[in-house]
Amino acid sequence: MTRHIADRSRDDGSGRTRNYTRQERESGLHPAIAALRMRPRARNSEETNRRAAEFARIERGHRV
Repeated sequence: MTRHIADRSRDDGSGRTRNYTRQERESGLHPAIAALRMRPRARNSEETNRRAAEFARIERGHRV
């Protein structure tokens, strides 16, 4: 039988299982990242873009 990448030593029979569970645990998605993905995205509506354009126009000093 060939050795698995998680095998570190041959003397401990539980090493493969321990390393496998560690890899599974660490490969999971962090709860903070999952929470960020669940948040609703900000809408980029025309109203928001128009408002930003108006603020930029006023800041530059242009008048209608």
